[in-house]
Amino acid sequence: MSTHPSLYYHGPEFASYSFGPNHAFHPIRQELTIDLVTRAGLVDQAHIVPPRPATDEELLLFHRREYVEVVKAAGNATPRIALPSHGLGTGDNPAFLRMHEAAAVRVGATLDAVRRVVENEAEHCANFGGGLHHALRDKASGFCIYNDIGVAIAYLRKELDCKVAYIDLDAHHGDGVQWGFYDDPDVLTISIHESGRYLFPGTGDVDEIGEGHGKGACINIPLLPHTDGESWLECLEAVVPEALDAFRPDIVISQHGCDAHRLDPLTHLAVSTEAMERAATLIHRLAHEHSGGRWVALGGGGYAHWQVVPRAWGLVWATLTDHAAKGELPADWIAAWQDRAPVPLPSQWHDILDQTPIKDAADFEAAWRAEENRKTAAQALKNSLELLKRRRR
Repeated sequence: MSTHPSLYYHGPEFASYSFGPNHAFHPIRQELTIDLVTRAGLVDQAHIVPPRPATDEELLLFHRREYVEVVKAAGNATPRIALPSHGLGTGDNPAFLRMHEAAAVRVGATLDAVRRVVENEAEHCANFGGGLHHALRDKASGFCIYNDIGVAIAYLRKELDCKVAYIDLDAHHGDGVQWGFYDDPDVLTISIHESGRYLFPGTGDVDEIGEGHGKGACINIPLLPHTDGESWLECLEAVVPEALDAFRPDIVISQHGCDAHRLDPLTHLAVSTEAMERAATLIHRLAHEHSGGRWVALGGGGYAHWQVVPRAWGLVWATLTDHAAKGELPADWIAAWQDRAPVPLPSQWHDILDQTPIKDAADFEAAWRAEENRKTAAQALKNSLELLKRRRR
């Protein structure tokens, strides 16, 4: 029996992971979310766990030693140095003071979360400061310096011999995690995302299914631009339950990047907060069906900082703790933040359509788009299902 049914990782240390005030990946997202769930009565001090930094030895479970040393050097040099061969000093990943320490804290929180869940100290955990799925073993990418998911999965595999199911809901393909475990049959990666034909990082096609012994343990569902929440959710529901039933994981890790939302400025999908909540509900149910409830939920992308991210992550936390978050947002949360917000804050947990107009979808017919997405999901499942069933242990 878990000592605590669920734990929420948060602390002022998360604010140090900052590429600058005008960068899309802004740490205010964590502050907005923790304040919202606190004012809504969804979290109290007993749930909150302060993050701790990952050690070098832990980082080396996934990252190369040379890269860790490069990150340290880039964050301590004055003036900051650019190391584009390692993805640092670029527009996406500008170097900043004590970058290694800031990134290591986010990794450490995810590591602590998976350890507590596996050791039955907690049933579920959430670390919305994590979900940095683009970083490669020796290269920063897409706002991600270290890959907390990669480090956590490597720990679960090497130290505890766990079978890990990883589900990535970010609009951007979870490439760093996929490539890190592409040949491991005991790591199932599922990513539903906007097709790489239209969006960074350009990967995640349906025929990327793993290699060697890991063939079949990688599933990608690339969607057409302007896909709405119903089509997005239909594809997820068509693939994930059957894949997890065939794979039978020991733990489920999910990445809840909320940049698939219709208001996100960096993507072209049109998913609602309600669909994101229903996806979290599906994952919650499947974790209890297949992995004894062992579930860690992470953050990720999401660049409509004020209008979307705190609601989307708040709904994930509510789902994780078996609470309902419906109707109006707390009035005191809106009052506390509206003067700082550059846009009107939403009034409801779920989207109100006239407040969140759909992105221009004139070039796509909704029915045709949904049918094409359906075919993609069916092909993705077909590519992997028989291979997964043969490999059960």
